[in-house]
Amino acid sequence: METKPVLEVLDDEDNYLEWSVRVKTYLMAQDLWDIVEATNEPPTPKNEAAFKAWRKMNAMALHVIQVSCGPDTFSDIMEITSARNAWETLAENLTGESDKKGNINGGVKIYDKLNEALKIGDWNAAKEFLKLHPNAISAKITGRDKTAVHVAAEAGHVHIVEELVELTSAENLGIKDDMGYTALAWAASNGNYRIAECLLGKNKDLIGIAVNAGPIPVVLALYNGHLELGRYLYVLTPLEILEANNGTDGASLLYTAISNKALDIALDLVRRCPDLAFARARHGGSALLALSFMRDCFPSGIRLVFWKRWIYSSIHIQSACAIEELRLTVQKLPGNGCNDKDTSASGIKHLYEMKLAHFLSNELLRCMTEVISIANHQQRVAGRVYDAILRATKEGNFEFVFEIVKADPHLVWCNVKNSRNIFSAAVHHRHAKIFSLIYGLDMKKTLVDSVDSFYQNNLLHMAGMLAPSTSLNDIPGAALQMQRELQWFKEVESIAPPKVLAYLNKEGLTPREFFTENHEDMRKDGEQWMKDTATSCTVVGALIVTIMFAAVFTVPGGNDQNNGFPIFLHKKLFMVFIVADALSLFSSSTSVLMFLGILTSRYAEEDFLESLPRKMIIGLSTLFFSIAAMMTAFSTALFLMLHEQSWIFKPVICLASIPITLFVLMQFPLLIDMAKSTYRPGIFDRKMKRWF
Repeated sequence: METKPVLEVLDDEDNYLEWSVRVKTYLMAQDLWDIVEATNEPPTPKNEAAFKAWRKMNAMALHVIQVSCGPDTFSDIMEITSARNAWETLAENLTGESDKKGNINGGVKIYDKLNEALKIGDWNAAKEFLKLHPNAISAKITGRDKTAVHVAAEAGHVHIVEELVELTSAENLGIKDDMGYTALAWAASNGNYRIAECLLGKNKDLIGIAVNAGPIPVVLALYNGHLELGRYLYVLTPLEILEANNGTDGASLLYTAISNKALDIALDLVRRCPDLAFARARHGGSALLALSFMRDCFPSGIRLVFWKRWIYSSIHIQSACAIEELRLTVQKLPGNGCNDKDTSASGIKHLYEMKLAHFLSNELLRCMTEVISIANHQQRVAGRVYDAILRATKEGNFEFVFEIVKADPHLVWCNVKNSRNIFSAAVHHRHAKIFSLIYGLDMKKTLVDSVDSFYQNNLLHMAGMLAPSTSLNDIPGAALQMQRELQWFKEVESIAPPKVLAYLNKEGLTPREFFTENHEDMRKDGEQWMKDTATSCTVVGALIVTIMFAAVFTVPGGNDQNNGFPIFLHKKLFMVFIVADALSLFSSSTSVLMFLGILTSRYAEEDFLESLPRKMIIGLSTLFFSIAAMMTAFSTALFLMLHEQSWIFKPVICLASIPITLFVLMQFPLLIDMAKSTYRPGIFDRKMKRWF
């Protein structure tokens, strides 16, 4: 067999692609490529005939490779006697990695120029490279096995992706990189709507190609917060894909849509495929579990000032048709990128969006509860229904808990194995609205009497546990926190049978003993807080007493030297001064006495329930009143003395009121909070009607 030299000479990595293609073609034509491509070891000299045949073909193939190399590249393989090793050496030296099968691998140096051009968006340079190397359009051009379309899509160059899509085949668009991502997967992750549209215009099957054992493109888009792109991909995703593999992809989509508040997608998907409510997502979560976390998607999870509540209540959504209408209304409202001048418009838009989210959440929950109400125990376990109820109770998601247990009241036992019910969790996490549901049940005595199997705690023991910090953060001061804890304990105690009060848990403690042990540190903190507050206020009250007492004997204008009566005795403003002075003196004295009573209190647990808060309320109220009366007396006295010099006394009165006003503003919220906590009707709704 005669071998002829190849005209293409290998100089460096710039022409390696063309050289390798031509040499490979020539070797195949001469039946020599098998020597280069072979992965098994050559025959040994013991097998003389086979060895001689292999040696001859190896020499012929090696000669072809050698004569087609330039001086520099020949020096790299001059000492090599194996054609296969020579080929791999050249591939490794000029491309950065060895090719065991004789193919041209991605991530090679010859594609560096193309890779760089695609990254910076230089289509002219990329086009010139592709003209010289047409096969590069489908090659893996980076060390991460990315094709040209991958690189352009990841960089976000829409115009380049459009050009590349025209040049490549539909099948090539489905090539995955080393992470399992197609170009569409990168576009979905980055939220590039136009690139996704372009890719799907060439190959609609890309919509169902998942990342290796991972999410499909629509899930990637929603997971990364690209809701508009997610809606576009969702419309194009066939239901067959979402229902395949026991609904894994559909459940993943549903979970991700709920978690990222694409509630319109979630609602439509549940309506189309109700069984997805029980399907598990790839990571093991379920749609119901995702919704249980979303407290702010329900009305009970928000707090609005009165004018926002009024606007919120005036927005009505009564049908599914109103959803799109409301969405269009939201889009027309100003508020995107708002500045200080249009914050009110932004606030109104936020209320519209909130109302829409609440409507969608309620509809979604209603659809799920319809499925749950007819499901068996195995389906509920698979769909993590019990976990979802427990989580919603911990989060304080009232609407979620109420709708589900209303569909099936037996679901109040969210953990049958441990005999735990939703009211145990509600008490432990201090969610009064959820606990109030117990008043709508006939079996509340049974629920209070139930004991968990691990710690042997009944419901009253749960009330004796220290509340989580998240439940106490909204309560100012350790004393009020201690008061709230006592209120919870007393409320549960009021509906507990007598035997529950004496029941011993695993630690051998009754509920009351358990409460005392867990709240000892809080009681000490509450005592210190009360003493510190009372001490500060006592100093202020005593100062006012001193000033007001002295003011009576140094009245404005002085006294008549003949009869000792004040000179301004018959002026009406003088009588105002005297009355204000007396009121300030008496109220400040009362305040000091109340605070002294706090300082000398015994600080027993029961004192924090009403005794200590009542003394603090009276003390603060009389202190504030004495400050107001003192300001009145000061202003009146100043006016009596300088009534003809208004330009002096008016600004002086204003300046003098600043420190006192600041003191009132800082302490007045405490008074309001304490009064609400002590004298409000109750933190529970005892008038709850039967709800099933």
